[in-house]
Amino acid sequence: MDLLEQISMKKKVRVGGVPEHFNLAWHLANENGLFSRKGIEIEWHDVPGGTGAMCNALRAGELDMAIALTEGIIADILRGNPSKIVQFYVNSPLRWGIYTGVNSAINSLNDIKGAIYAISRFGSGSHLMSLVNARNLGIQIDHSKDFLPVGNLVGARKALALNEAQVFMWEKYTSKPLVDSGEFRFLGECKTPWPCFAVVASNQFIAQEPALLKSVLEIVNKSCYELKFQQEEATNMVAWRYQLKLDDAKQWFTELEYAYSEEIDEIQLLSILNDLKSLDMIDRLPAIEEICYEPNILMHTNIDF
Repeated sequence: MDLLEQISMKKKVRVGGVPEHFNLAWHLANENGLFSRKGIEIEWHDVPGGTGAMCNALRAGELDMAIALTEGIIADILRGNPSKIVQFYVNSPLRWGIYTGVNSAINSLNDIKGAIYAISRFGSGSHLMSLVNARNLGIQIDHSKDFLPVGNLVGARKALALNEAQVFMWEKYTSKPLVDSGEFRFLGECKTPWPCFAVVASNQFIAQEPALLKSVLEIVNKSCYELKFQQEEATNMVAWRYQLKLDDAKQWFTELEYAYSEEIDEIQLLSILNDLKSLDMIDRLPAIEEICYEPNILMHTNIDF
């Protein structure tokens, strides 16, 4: 069998993720041939628009799998996205930087009441985490006038520069170079109160390719494990690939905790759902099987919430 025949026999999986350091383990697994040796071709799609854009792509059948923010994908599944969480990807919380434009009149978190928030889109992480931050600060946000959808980080930069919006939240280390350059002012940070990233697959892909799905997850978890235990080499790679300062890459890597496992703990998921409901990010508490791929759920008995 020649090379072209071998390539044509590989099973293609279309995977989407943000072009950020969290997804380095996927890229290394691909570059090092871990997928190829199992007869899998990963067609990677960078999605700078974040979780909201990935949700749209899953709905449209443009992606088979995605690495999405936990809160965003749960909310979208409950709005009808035909997908399931198949495992958590990063167990550690995401650290969101809270920013304003360098010429803004806002000088601290005490000044942001009544400000307009730039968000990538409604239902995105930047939208939902603004609600978490408002709860932490004890302030109210008016959905009818306090949000400006801007698409992505580029759109947010324009909106803050023009003062069309005054506050923006994005992953802390990805956006830190804009603080270092003087374009953004850093007001503080807000951590997700749950594991930040989940691996999601469309219901169609799950139904048609359960064995392929399992193989993909096993390879990714192995790559995450190997990356985490090559700390010095990994931090240098993160700093170089994603244009981060080495000290920032080291700090991020120290905080990073991959999931390493396909198991979705029922108790952990129930806690997340209750938290999202208390924040009005979801309007009901669903059965776990509605949100997650049932074979990967680690069930417990005698749970009382």
